[in-house]
Amino acid sequence: MKKITMIALAGILALGMASDIIAQRVVILHTNDTHSQIDPDKNNQGGVLRRKVLIDSVRAAEPNVMLVDAGDAVQGSLFFTLFDGEVEQMMLNKLGYDIQIVGNHEFDNGLTKLAQQYATAEPTLLATNYDFTGTPLEGMFVPYVIKEAGGKRIGFIGINIEPRGLIDSDNYAGLKYFDSGKTAEAMARYLKENLAVDKVVALTHIGFNSSKVTDDKDIAGETSYIDIIIGGHSHEGVYPGNPNDLPTAVGNHDGRPVYIAQMGKAGLLLGEITIDFDKPEGEQVSRRAIPVNDRLDSRITTDDIALLAPYRSRVDSISAIEIGTTAGEMISGSDELSNFLSDWVKSRGEKIAGRKVDFGLLNRGGIRNSLPGGTLTQGNIINMLPFNNRIVVVDITGDKLLELMDIIAGQGGQAFSGEVSGRYDRKNNKMVSVKINGKDIDPKRVYTVATIDYLQRGGDSMFPLTESTLIARSPNLLYRDLIEEFTDGDFKGKTVKGSPKPRLTPVK
Repeated sequence: MKKITMIALAGILALGMASDIIAQRVVILHTNDTHSQIDPDKNNQGGVLRRKVLIDSVRAAEPNVMLVDAGDAVQGSLFFTLFDGEVEQMMLNKLGYDIQIVGNHEFDNGLTKLAQQYATAEPTLLATNYDFTGTPLEGMFVPYVIKEAGGKRIGFIGINIEPRGLIDSDNYAGLKYFDSGKTAEAMARYLKENLAVDKVVALTHIGFNSSKVTDDKDIAGETSYIDIIIGGHSHEGVYPGNPNDLPTAVGNHDGRPVYIAQMGKAGLLLGEITIDFDKPEGEQVSRRAIPVNDRLDSRITTDDIALLAPYRSRVDSISAIEIGTTAGEMISGSDELSNFLSDWVKSRGEKIAGRKVDFGLLNRGGIRNSLPGGTLTQGNIINMLPFNNRIVVVDITGDKLLELMDIIAGQGGQAFSGEVSGRYDRKNNKMVSVKINGKDIDPKRVYTVATIDYLQRGGDSMFPLTESTLIARSPNLLYRDLIEEFTDGDFKGKTVKGSPKPRLTPVK
């Protein structure tokens, strides 16, 4: 594994003032939340080999190029489900990434498997506010990296998200987390005052704009020593001219601009930040988003295609197995797909427990992809529900259930089966009204709920579920149970669809 804290860049190509300008110009290419999107998506956008061609073209034009990734390079396609991060890390190495940080999904298979993946990593692994001492990842990460170019020094730090309530507790056991904002400011200050860096770049995986946790805008506004933030986690397009008109610069504690960038998700964009130290202070940083599409496909080499061929063959073989039919496309994030899956979790839970269940509950964030209209394959199901979750049936008291409902209200609702109806006030984290089978929740009654083990362990901050009593647990992963439902269960030979009617609605 490449362990560097300082890299000497290419020398001056020619004498004179023009060469000084070139040597002091640094280009940072960046990605985030590529989520195992090795191939182009259904709209023929993205793809890791196309990204490589773009990166190579920038390197051919610029002498001083850094390539960095802001986390969640994994989870989201069969390439991760089948090969546990091997393919994604191979491609990060092949594309010549200089630095990578962890996102929350890097932990999906636990620390031991993550350490096995990182044993082959060639980029520098960067983590400033995570301490891996005593875990399988001990010794693999550095707290900062310094890059030199033409006498100028750029320091990189890595800031990661609070794992509690987001990552399965079993999957990060032993990791010590330090406050993201305080750690970022302390390390940035150390780099500037003690190690004399000229710019500090924070690679973050905490999200761009959140009202509930520290985010990129908070760190930018509350610190004094960070110049650029390259972020991830929230899947937003943060770049000049972005379609959602998101701000790309935030004044810091002293009023100076901190430039923020994030490239959405799935590797559809390649970010480019240019730092030209020859220009005046306020004009040194420029940014753009480069679409990853088919315009340079002719430059993809046969060697690179061959590198992925053995993995793609197995992915394609799984994807080709037809198991069922839908009445029409069900979009990820839609009520139709959420309702279809939560209804199924409830009915499947009753089979597993051998008793009546009051309702089913899923987290919308666990539904990663849409289901196509028409023929369904095993690959469609695995891509939609890729996590190592299992259906569980639990008993929970009504008072704890009311606490859970308020948490879900603050999240903007989750996926409930048809037995649940209600209205929520997201701003005030309050379920204004909620009924189960047409009745108000009785704080003294015990309710039986079908959900997944990730939520039962407090995932997605559903901490009241940790105080429930486990009744039954499926022996199969979630996607395997659903595949079985199509091949040998209630969905066999049927055309399925979900109800489009919302079961929770926001107050106005």
